[in-house]
Amino acid sequence: MDIINILLALLSIGFGVIGWLAPRYTMDVLDTATKNDSTMGLSEVRAASGALFVGLGVGALLTGLPGAYAAIGFAWGGGAVGRLTSIVLDGPSRLKWIFFAVEAVVGVTAIVINL
Repeated sequence: MDIINILLALLSIGFGVIGWLAPRYTMDVLDTATKNDSTMGLSEVRAASGALFVGLGVGALLTGLPGAYAAIGFAWGGGAVGRLTSIVLDGPSRLKWIFFAVEAVVGVTAIVINL
């Protein structure tokens, strides 16, 4: 379980670094766009899709506590719930289903092995 926890933390950090330091790339992959000259979209991606997940992963690695690894699972699971809500309310797409599946697997795995 330790190896799985470390891999999930590194996955969170890896995706977080991309969102944090390459928000335009992240927004392109996620098919989102900035509005006019506003940089709030970039700021949101850097924070919510980026550095937040870096912090979760680093915190779990530094503490090594099951609760910290479970928190990674709850964060990814929350993302899966939001994604599923979008599929139901906003309409499905292949990309949404792929992201949902990844979020759900990471979330459930981290929660189940740590609680």
